[in-house]
Amino acid sequence: MNMQEFRCGLKDGIPIAAGYLSVSFSFGIMVLGGGLSIFQGALMSLTNMTSAGQFAGLQVIIAGGTLLEMALTQFIINLRYALMSLSLSQKLSEAVTVRERLVIAFANTDEIFAVAVGRGKSLTFSYMAGLQILPILGWTSGTVLGAAASGLMPPALSSALNVALYGMFIAVVAPNARKSRAVLFAAALAAAFSCLIYYVPALSGISSGTAIILSTVAASAAAAFLFPVQAEGDTEA
Repeated sequence: MNMQEFRCGLKDGIPIAAGYLSVSFSFGIMVLGGGLSIFQGALMSLTNMTSAGQFAGLQVIIAGGTLLEMALTQFIINLRYALMSLSLSQKLSEAVTVRERLVIAFANTDEIFAVAVGRGKSLTFSYMAGLQILPILGWTSGTVLGAAASGLMPPALSSALNVALYGMFIAVVAPNARKSRAVLFAAALAAAFSCLIYYVPALSGISSGTAIILSTVAASAAAAFLFPVQAEGDTEA
């Protein structure tokens, strides 16, 4: 374990952990309101690390859905993580083993992925372990605190905490978007595609998870075509 890389990852993971702590508060409140125990909510957060997937999964549990319905819901909502993991694997150091890659994949969330790919050098296992450990603890402890504080917080404050995740993700993307036209173009185009899917009646039946995948692939493909990155060793024509 490279402690310098690990400490660097810890430092980069602090803002993500703080954001997760506040957002998972709402999930903890919903867990207790849905009839589950604090332990069950904490176990769900510790073993899943997916905000949209957990909120949707909780609704399936509350509604008494089947295991098949749960599996299909999680598959559709979380399919985007497969794309992000493929992208992240291209930045991992060659020294990262298969077992270590599986550990990294466990907590490859949207925000962790954005911070990792924005780093200017290859990613080591020590860095990724440091980057992920605080967000995992923040997400899990936030669920426990939210469930414990259920009934004490006003509804307006609980709803406001849900916005924190989106604000945190914007804060992660904004610095890279200011430095790169390609990143700004891809982010704006993905947002435009997402709005198109949401507001066009013919596309309104598409689930949120599928909409994210379609928007991401379309925006990434357009950005790759318009702003190609020259591979090492290539020479300009």
